[in-house]
Amino acid sequence: MDNSSSIINIERRKTRKVMVGNIPVGGDSPIAVQTMTKTKTADVKGTVEQIKRCQELGADIIRVTVNEQEAADAIGEIVKSVDIPIVSDIHFNHVFALKAIEAGVAKVRINPGNIGSKDRIKQVLTAAKERGIPIRIGVNSGSLEKDLLEKHRFPTAEALFESAMRHVEIAADFGFDNIIISVKSTSVPLMIAAYRMLSQRTDFPLHLGVTEAGAIKVGTIKSAVGIGTLLAEGIGDTIRVSLTAQPEDEVEVGKAILRSLGLTQSGIEIISCPTCGRLDVDLFKISRELDEALKGIKKNVKIALLGCVVNGPGEAREADIGIAAGKGVAMLYKKGETYKKIKEEDIVSEIYNEVMMM
Repeated sequence: MDNSSSIINIERRKTRKVMVGNIPVGGDSPIAVQTMTKTKTADVKGTVEQIKRCQELGADIIRVTVNEQEAADAIGEIVKSVDIPIVSDIHFNHVFALKAIEAGVAKVRINPGNIGSKDRIKQVLTAAKERGIPIRIGVNSGSLEKDLLEKHRFPTAEALFESAMRHVEIAADFGFDNIIISVKSTSVPLMIAAYRMLSQRTDFPLHLGVTEAGAIKVGTIKSAVGIGTLLAEGIGDTIRVSLTAQPEDEVEVGKAILRSLGLTQSGIEIISCPTCGRLDVDLFKISRELDEALKGIKKNVKIALLGCVVNGPGEAREADIGIAAGKGVAMLYKKGETYKKIKEEDIVSEIYNEVMMM
């Protein structure tokens, strides 16, 4: 069954293309999903293991903090131990930025105006340019420059834009324009307004995110609304969901946001009904067990779990694999066609087997 005729394609804003390792960001490239490790960087083994778990779940780029000497000493070994682009997260310390570049990171997150003298800025930008490494200028509403706060009185979209362009201009003074920009805020309306402004006035690739979005439930909602709104308007080239949770959760939420807008076809998509009094199977248990069974499987399959015969048969037919459940049983559909009746206790295993055969 082909549902492609019902898909509305989002027209994406045209931006410059920047290479982060082997991952293109911007232009007509797929939207890259990022996350950031939560381990101490000096813990090389733990950090590498976390990076590999995120990569397995579909992360394209991983950011690692380099905030102290031990982290700077460890970043080279981390880069050598993985095959995914690593971004070094640097604040203020130009020496750590130079060490990270020398270690082979694929990108540096640093604001040129925050690292001191012109000589320090020149050292970092020259090193990045020689290696072909882009820089992400990351502006945050919680750390705007004092003069911009005095000018605008509080964080505004214009203040975030001005801060970002200030750092862009500093880089331009040294002949550097291999740049990605982010203008994040904990306020969803503010970050949306700031990114819209950037998208109208520049062609740099944009890294989307709601900063410090919160714990997994609230943070997922805020990220989906903020990032999703912009993506639906064609704005954004790479995304990072920021949760008070494990980075694996951030990757899964990021991938789900892209899937919900038809911006990626990678991974399993499970659709399930909200349930009501008509439900005669334990759809909560079925959904939970199926999600766990299929975690990490890299197949492009849409699955529908419907709990009754009202909307169930029609919606199940629209998925690659679907069930419409009755009392202790379910009708299994494949590619829009009725396939067979199965027992409730066999639903998870039957769907799993069908996925693995596709």
